[in-house]
Amino acid sequence: MVAPVARASLFPGNRNKNMLQEGAHGKWTVSSSDESAEEDSDSEKPSTSTLSDAARGRTSEPQYPCSEARKAAHKRKTSPLKLTDESLSTEIPPAAKQRTSQEGLGWCLSSSDEEPEDQQKHAPKETVKEEKYDAPKEQSLNLCKDDKLSENLKAEEYNETSSEAQDTWDLLNGGNPFRFFLTKVSGIERSYNSGALHIKDILSPLFGTLISSAQFNYCIDVGWLVRQYPQEFRKKPLLIVHGEKRESKAELLAQARPYENISFCQAKLDIAFGTHHTKMMLLLYEEGLRVVIHTSNLIAEDWHQKTQGIWLSPLYPRLPKGATGSSGESETNFKSDLISYLMAYNSPILKEWIDLIQEHDLSETSVYLLGSTPGRYQGSDKEKWGHLRLRKLLKEHALSIPAQESWPLVGQFSSIGSMGADGSKWLCSEFQESLVAAGSGVTPFLKCDVPIHLVYPTVNNVRQSLEGYPAGGSLPYSIQTAQKQLWLHSYFHKWSAEVSGRTRAIPHIKTYMRLSPDFQKIAWFLVTSANLSKAAWGALEKNGSQLMIRSYELGVLFLPSAFGLDKGYFHVGGRKLPERKDSATYFPVPYDLPPEQYGSKDQPWIWNIPYTDAPDTHGNMWVPS
Repeated sequence: MVAPVARASLFPGNRNKNMLQEGAHGKWTVSSSDESAEEDSDSEKPSTSTLSDAARGRTSEPQYPCSEARKAAHKRKTSPLKLTDESLSTEIPPAAKQRTSQEGLGWCLSSSDEEPEDQQKHAPKETVKEEKYDAPKEQSLNLCKDDKLSENLKAEEYNETSSEAQDTWDLLNGGNPFRFFLTKVSGIERSYNSGALHIKDILSPLFGTLISSAQFNYCIDVGWLVRQYPQEFRKKPLLIVHGEKRESKAELLAQARPYENISFCQAKLDIAFGTHHTKMMLLLYEEGLRVVIHTSNLIAEDWHQKTQGIWLSPLYPRLPKGATGSSGESETNFKSDLISYLMAYNSPILKEWIDLIQEHDLSETSVYLLGSTPGRYQGSDKEKWGHLRLRKLLKEHALSIPAQESWPLVGQFSSIGSMGADGSKWLCSEFQESLVAAGSGVTPFLKCDVPIHLVYPTVNNVRQSLEGYPAGGSLPYSIQTAQKQLWLHSYFHKWSAEVSGRTRAIPHIKTYMRLSPDFQKIAWFLVTSANLSKAAWGALEKNGSQLMIRSYELGVLFLPSAFGLDKGYFHVGGRKLPERKDSATYFPVPYDLPPEQYGSKDQPWIWNIPYTDAPDTHGNMWVPS
C-alpha cells in the first residue's frame, strides 16, 4: 500500500479555516499570491504548454482547448495510478503550487466559477476520440479495466437498432410533453436510457432533413463533432459559435481546416474572466427549424457517462410569405427573447440566423428563455439577463402559494464560484431573492428564511462513479475557492439519482427549482448552462443600480401556467409514470428528492488535491499533477 498523501479536510459545517488546511493526513497551504488571484482567476485555466505541445505532435494532452481539471482527468485516464504504484509519493506538493503560467494565452476563464468544461478542453484527441454508443449493458462496480474504458471512448461507431429508432420517433411525437430529456449513458441498465438522447439522435435524419446548423458551445472537438452528424449531413454548412481567443482560437480554427463547410463566430468577451458557456444548437431543415438547449460540451466525454440535460423544441414550421414581424410568437415570448439573445452577440453572421428565426412559427413553445450575456446593465436592461431576469419571470408568471416561505430552493450544478465571506454577500441576498420571487404582490422574505439545498457531488460520489476519479475533471471546484467559503459547505447535499439510474453518472447538468416542504410539488424548474457563480448569474453593483455579468449562459424555465396548470405547481414525476391524460402535471426531475445532506465524513469533490486513501471503480487513485 502506498502511504496516504496529505489531503484537505472539508467537512460540511466546519467554519474553522485551520481545520480545512490541517486535515488528518497533514497540512495544506496556499501561497498568498494564489489567494489574491482567486477572486477572478483560477487554476482551471489552460497552461501555455498545451497548444505548443500539441503542435509538436505530443499526445500527453488533448489537442483542443480545455481547463487544468479536464487535463488532469485526461492524464489520469491515460496514465492511471494504481494503489501499489511507486510513483505516488508523499512528497507531492500542494496543487495550488503546481500552476503553470497562463500569460499570453488570452483565456478569459474565471475561477472555479466556471465549469468543468474548462477542464475538459485539453485532453488528447488520440485517446479520447469518440465513444461507441451501443445500447449500454450493465457493468459491475469494480471492474472495467482502463483499457476497456479507453476502447469505449475511442470507438466511433454508433449502433442503433430499428426498435431504438422507433422509440426516438415516438419520443419526438408527444411522448414527452415537457420536451426535457437526459443524455444516454453507457454502462447503465438499458431501461434507464429509454427516452434519453445521444447527440447522434438529435442530429439524425429522423429529426429533419438538415440544410445547415449552428453550434454554440464552450469546449469543442471539431473532428468529433463532425462525426456526430450523419454522413449525408457532414458537408452541410456548420457555424460554430465560441469564445476562444489568441492561441486557443488558432487551435480551434486549425481543427476545422479539413472542413470547408465550417465557419466561426467569436463571441465578444470584453469583461475579464468571462466565458462563452452557452450550449445551444440551431438546426435548419427543409421541413422547418429546431432549437436545442442543453448542458453538454461538444466532446466525447460529455456524451458518454455523465448526467446531462436537453430541451428539444418542437419542429417550427416556416411562416407564410408576407407574415408580420410579430407572427409566430409564443405566449412565453420565446421567439423575441431568442432573437434578443442572439442580437447581443452583435455579429453579422448571426444576423442570418436571426432572419431565419423571424421567418418561422415558434408559437408552440411552452418554456421561457433565460439567458446571460456579458455586460454592465442598468435601468430596465437589468431585467433582461441573469438572476434578475428569473426574478422578473417569476413575479409575472408564477402563482403565489400559501406559506411559500417554507418551500425550499434546490440548486444543482457542477462548478462553484467565489460566494464571498458569508451568505449575505450574494447567495442568501440578491440570488435568493430572485429565486423566491412569485407573484406581483409577494413581500420579500428575510434573508435565508427559505431553506436552500445545494446538490454537489461528494468525493465518494466521484470515486464510485462509472468513470472513477477522472469524472472529477468536470467538477472544477478548487481548493483555493473552497477554503475561503467553508460556510457554504453546510448547504451541500449528495448527488443521488436512483430515479433515473444515474447515481454513478456524475452530473454535468445544472438545475434549479422551488419545491413544497414535502418535496412532492414543484413551483418551477430550470435547466441551464449556468453554474453557481456570480460570473454566470450576475452580481449587483453600485448599490444595486447595476448588474454585472461576465459570461454567456442559456437555459429554459418550466412554469406550470405555461402548461395550462392553474394550481401553480407540477407534481414531482417518477421515472415510469402510469399512462394518464394529465401526465403534463408530472415533471420528471432527474435526481432523487428530497436530497440527502452531507454526513460528517462527506467532503465536496475538490479537483486539485490528491485522493489516495481508496481506489476508484477502476482501481486507480487521483493525483492531479
